[in-house]
Amino acid sequence: MITPLDIENKRFSKKTLNGYDPEEVDEFLDELTKDYTIIYKKVSESEKEVDELNAKMERYTQIESTLQNTLLMAQSAADEVKNAAQKQADQIIREAESSARQITNNIDIQVTEKRKELEELTKQFDVYKAKMESLLISQLELLKDVNKDD
Repeated sequence: MITPLDIENKRFSKKTLNGYDPEEVDEFLDELTKDYTIIYKKVSESEKEVDELNAKMERYTQIESTLQNTLLMAQSAADEVKNAAQKQADQIIREAESSARQITNNIDIQVTEKRKELEELTKQFDVYKAKMESLLISQLELLKDVNKDD
């Protein structure tokens, strides 16, 4: 690329006949140098800005990548926590069901024992009742005998 300095230092060979007017060429070159200098600076600044923007874009791309990785890790961690919680909940349910079965079995055993106890007490009561009835009958007989003797 031609620099403004190249334009400024450019010299043309001079022809005396039918050549260019050296003052006009110099004035044109000076004007061209000024305009080209402005454009050259703008291009240079634009290239710097593009480089800076590319660097920023690269940094933001890295940040985006990091955020995506972080999001994936967070999702994975959330899934792990959810799975662990589900396993724990399932374990608690199994333990509760097992405990409930054991309590139910114990209650069934107690009910069976209480029924046996009730049957035993009922039998004892019937025996006691029969003994009392027998005792009362014998007492009544005795009273009848005592009344006959009088």
